[in-house]
Amino acid sequence: MINGLMLGKWCINRFFDGGGSVDVSEKDGVRFLHLGSSTVQSAMRLRDPVELVLSYTRVMMGFMIFVLEPKTVAVIGLGGGSLPKFIRRHMPNTRVVVVENNPRVITVARSHFEVPDDDQFFSVVLGKGEQWITENLACVDVLMVDGYDGWRQVGELATEDFYSHARRALTCDGMLVVNLWSSDSSFDVYLQRIKRVFDFVVTIPAARRGNMAVLAFTRRPRELRWAKLRSRARQLEARYGLEFVAMLEGIREVKPI
Repeated sequence: MINGLMLGKWCINRFFDGGGSVDVSEKDGVRFLHLGSSTVQSAMRLRDPVELVLSYTRVMMGFMIFVLEPKTVAVIGLGGGSLPKFIRRHMPNTRVVVVENNPRVITVARSHFEVPDDDQFFSVVLGKGEQWITENLACVDVLMVDGYDGWRQVGELATEDFYSHARRALTCDGMLVVNLWSSDSSFDVYLQRIKRVFDFVVTIPAARRGNMAVLAFTRRPRELRWAKLRSRARQLEARYGLEFVAMLEGIREVKPI
């Protein structure tokens, strides 16, 4: 995931595979994952491995304003496992499936970022996200896509065909959650592709400028009354310590260009 925070030469471990290096660094009690560059892909606070350190991961959890406890969450892109670890800890009855195409990332995530072993509620699948969604139809309540390499959005995870297959992988009230980089020259292109596929689309900016969470619904949410959503956001914020009220206030509906 591209977060825009440059760390310099702090690598404590470097792992190589056919696709480049997977690097791990630490500073001030926080461990970072990099994929072939100094750009931060993931971060874990050593004293609290489940905390969502990076603001983009926090805002991606904004889906909870609309879906409190989904039965199944699929995450494309493991990184350091911040999102799946958080969901596993706080939603113990939710089945979490993570799809990652780099075996070295899986190894490093488990050895250095406390990503747990597979069990009946949690699994990491080695494979391509764009293929996985074509093989798993109407079975996911929330599909989270964080598809970046060391430099940019992975093109295969941002095509209109990908978003169409993503919709077919979702249940009738399912939601797609995509992390996009707002300064990307293709940002509006990606956003309009999502809009053409889904019935209702909103964006939520991360607290750290740059990242944008896109929430795309297979059909318009049943609850859109502001007072009700604000009450729910306050309850969620008190329970989980994430900025749900600010997320709600930052929501903007995506209109066709």
